[in-house]
Amino acid sequence: MQRYKRLVEHLSGLMGDPRNIKNMGIIAHVDHGKTTLSDSLLSAAGMISSKMAGEMRWLDYHEIEQARGITIKAANVSLYYEKDGKPFAINLVDTPGHIDFTGHVTRSLRVIDGALVVVDAVEEVMVQTETVTRQALEERVRPLLFINKVDRLIKELRLSPQEIQRKLARIISEFNDLIEAYAEPQFREDWKVRWENDSVAFGSALHGWGMTAGIAQAKGIKFSDITDAYSRDDREFLKNNLPLHESVLDMVVRHVPNPIEAQSYRIDRIWKDKHDEEIIEALKTCDPDGPLIIGVNAAKVDPHAGIVVTGRVFSGRVREGQEIYLLNAKKTQRVQQASLYMGPYRVRMPEIPAGNIAALLGVESASSGETLVAPSIKDRVLSGFEAIRYVTEPVVTVAVEAKSPAELPKLIDTLRKLSLQDPNLIMTHNQETGEILLKGTGELHLEVSLYEVKKAGIGFTVSEPTVVYRESIRGASPEPVLAKSPNKLNRIWITAERMSDELFELLRSGEVRERMDPRRAARLLREMGGLPTDDARNVWKLDEENHNLFINRTVGVQRLDEVREILKQGFNWVMGEGPLAGEPVMGVIVRLVNAMIHEDPAHRGPAQLVPAIRRAIFGALLSADPVLLEPIYEIQVTTPPELIGNVVSLLSQKRGRVTGIEERGRISVVKGYVPVRETLGGFSNEMRSATGGRAFWQTKFSHWAPLPKSMMTDVIMEIRRRKGMKEEIPRAEDYMDTL
Repeated sequence: MQRYKRLVEHLSGLMGDPRNIKNMGIIAHVDHGKTTLSDSLLSAAGMISSKMAGEMRWLDYHEIEQARGITIKAANVSLYYEKDGKPFAINLVDTPGHIDFTGHVTRSLRVIDGALVVVDAVEEVMVQTETVTRQALEERVRPLLFINKVDRLIKELRLSPQEIQRKLARIISEFNDLIEAYAEPQFREDWKVRWENDSVAFGSALHGWGMTAGIAQAKGIKFSDITDAYSRDDREFLKNNLPLHESVLDMVVRHVPNPIEAQSYRIDRIWKDKHDEEIIEALKTCDPDGPLIIGVNAAKVDPHAGIVVTGRVFSGRVREGQEIYLLNAKKTQRVQQASLYMGPYRVRMPEIPAGNIAALLGVESASSGETLVAPSIKDRVLSGFEAIRYVTEPVVTVAVEAKSPAELPKLIDTLRKLSLQDPNLIMTHNQETGEILLKGTGELHLEVSLYEVKKAGIGFTVSEPTVVYRESIRGASPEPVLAKSPNKLNRIWITAERMSDELFELLRSGEVRERMDPRRAARLLREMGGLPTDDARNVWKLDEENHNLFINRTVGVQRLDEVREILKQGFNWVMGEGPLAGEPVMGVIVRLVNAMIHEDPAHRGPAQLVPAIRRAIFGALLSADPVLLEPIYEIQVTTPPELIGNVVSLLSQKRGRVTGIEERGRISVVKGYVPVRETLGGFSNEMRSATGGRAFWQTKFSHWAPLPKSMMTDVIMEIRRRKGMKEEIPRAEDYMDTL
């Protein structure tokens, strides 16, 4: 621990000036070598033995990470590095590559300014490479490229120098195609990677060497020297003459902007409030003497310290003992401790100024995406940082049951804490039935989450994983549906209509938000979503989670404003549990077209109006050609060319669709789509059997699609039985009243 403290003494002198700081992350497709690369960087910093670099996986300090050889949670460490006599503090974040944990990548991008994207030289650009690069560009994080595992091209594939050169050029070209596709126009050309300007490096993280054009020229080393070294099995020559940390950290120092540079253009993208010029200026200049503003990207439970909150100080300084206001939680709490991360350790600091990544104790109500501000400016900040947008959705669920009733409260509390740490993990507890459901992005995600429960010593049982569905409609209700309140004294008329694809994509993008200025929201809904003017002006409720709209199109209804919140409450209830199978409703426009509200408040409370609007919306949805939507994975299978037919055949059996087959030298990549339902259970074994274990594949959530009509009735009944609902499919007439 002492050596880490000595390192912090070096770093503490650099922390005060943002020009000395580089906040960067390592992101990649699973198994492309991120954590092995991190080990080499830590070895250069003297944190771990050079002999263990590439094997120790020091930032994988979670037990499952070490056991499985994958990174599950983002890990932070600060490095001290000198370039041409100038010292730098490099805050490094190692992130997961498995798609089930991409939420950790998304959250990490909020606190970094540059991302080193690692690509396997054999597999080239893969599905998760595209995902993480797109995520980085959406957060205005500059990408750099490290092509890893070049040793495999030489030793295993035995490619000629010309073939290797073509392969590396193809990877650079494909990576730049991603930047062309996803970067904003003002960054597109400047951020493309080029061998000539040292924004690309290649090498072998496992063997500890790397090379950029500048290093090759400075040291007079040619590619033939590398192939010669491998021919005589002289890895030490490569490690000593082309140390990996030099090429990577030189690239970082040269191309990753410091916090002042980065915040000057990132704040416009990630900060919602535009009205207070003084606050905007402090954020854009990364002013350590400005008002304290911290963006929280993670919260985790430490068994000894309690909840540890990770965030970047964008303005001001955070000190131990100071009060801090949590904008979303609407609470003031006191910072008990401020620390820097050193992998599995935290080193206490008296203060941490703007531009740095901090670990805080005491702000236990903060969750990922929270904005922390000085209490003196809480009334000047309306909404803080933009919500962190995730590219994955929780599409797999399990039921969790405590073995002993006495352990039920502890089980619920542990699962709630896990969902606080991981917004991609959703826990629901039905108070009436006692059922506990845990939703995650995939089977591995749920397995790892439940391992944490097991570690807490709680006995529990878990059901087989099932798919999460959504309900929607294909058309529109032919006429308004009338429903009366239970006391028959209130009447509500509702219509429902399927949302256009343009409007759905607008809501899904997050451009329109619940708390934004209504006039701006209406303009975006009209111009970008094609919503008629009268609808856009009268949106009562935007369901951000499932992308639905509740619009008031009534005229002259008395007492409507007095019950507006109650009607919105009923709308929320229905959007969370639709009529077909109690699954969330997605992509619909619900319009209130008329109402009769009783004059006596005693007869128009929630107990009367919520059931009424629920019945009316149910009737409208069921009369508009209802449909069950299933989640679809994008799948990418890397396989030897002779096994392409086996892969295509298996995907066809699983209701999959192949969209393309790409030849990459001695491997082929099959791309397509497959329903999540078809990947549960034995899919892994079937793929291994079909390919003799020679195929590697990865999936990521892509979209929702209507379940085939031939399956819909059976699946609806299956869900209703599982939930203990009445075993018959409801009809629109069941919810319609007459005058």
